[in-house]
Amino acid sequence: MNTLPWPQRLARAVGESPVSERVAAAQELVYRPVLEWARRSPFHTAVLGHSVHPPLTDLTLGAWVGASILDLAGGPQSRRGATLLVAVGLGAAVPTAFAGAGDWAETKGAERRIGAVHALGTDTAVFLFLGSLIARQCGRHALGTGLALAGNAVAAGAGFLGGHLALSHGTARRGPPPV
Repeated sequence: MNTLPWPQRLARAVGESPVSERVAAAQELVYRPVLEWARRSPFHTAVLGHSVHPPLTDLTLGAWVGASILDLAGGPQSRRGATLLVAVGLGAAVPTAFAGAGDWAETKGAERRIGAVHALGTDTAVFLFLGSLIARQCGRHALGTGLALAGNAVAAGAGFLGGHLALSHGTARRGPPPV
């Protein structure tokens, strides 16, 4: 009998899956032009002693969750604020993605496969939030709210895998900064 909790079993299954390997190969093909740049960029640094990707995710996810809170609890007067937060989250997603790509470019094996599924999830969330922003700007606030809620759900699943990589596999560690 497997005594691991189901979230750990799920992460292990993603890391061992041949489907995840195909996702990783596709991600590498699609993102090849930016992977080497991301590894050499300021978004992939040892200055903090760990990756800058995890703290950057707080900006992105915080804005997106804040938008959904305003959508659900703020009433019509909060629509401008929610729209602004969706846009801020999309803007923050760019450096967050570059930092994550730099980290992912250095992984192998199960970490590479888990990271690829994590990236696919975050890409999906970005497109849902982009759709949410467009819907909001076209006056379709209910659709924008629904897309944002779906984006937050997808981002939560992707975030679980990213957290697993950073905390259980140590992929966010960096050595001391160069002197």
